[in-house]
Amino acid sequence: MNFSALLILSFGMSMDAFAVAIGKGAALQRPRLREALRTGLIFGVIETLTPLVGWGLGQFATHFVARWDHWIAFTLLCFLGGRMVIEGCRQHAAPCEPVQQHGLLLLAATAVATSLDAMAVGVSLAFLQVNILLTALLIGLCTFTMTTIGMLIGRLIGPLLGKRAEILGGAVLIFIGAQILWQHFA
Repeated sequence: MNFSALLILSFGMSMDAFAVAIGKGAALQRPRLREALRTGLIFGVIETLTPLVGWGLGQFATHFVARWDHWIAFTLLCFLGGRMVIEGCRQHAAPCEPVQQHGLLLLAATAVATSLDAMAVGVSLAFLQVNILLTALLIGLCTFTMTTIGMLIGRLIGPLLGKRAEILGGAVLIFIGAQILWQHFA
């Protein structure tokens, strides 16, 4: 696999994280560059590790991972997205303090859910002659970049959407989960 193919693969792997980051950025109260970089780093690190895990699993348990990865991603994304939609629809009695930063566990769970496709790619890369470390680093770097940009775009969209931004972000997660499931069965 040549470098341009790896670059296209890497940007393709980061597009779902980009979409989620727009929703996450919109749900926050004007996130700063520091928060966008933090989110990008969390997503980038996890997206770097998952192809490596997939590659390792590909050495031992290809059939199990390929059979269940889409269901795991679908379930996680629908759970997290549903939680965001419910929170966005919930009526608050008193005005609450706007969220300035997403929790580490929530970001990590979302990053894992959006990177399960990278794990599946890692499984398939176990059968090709590729430098898995370079590939994983490139996927992680692209995800870091796209997630950071997505958060900053969400910053611009958030004030226009208000509380609906969280509902939109949750709907995006559910849509991505459904798309992963659809692509598996199509």
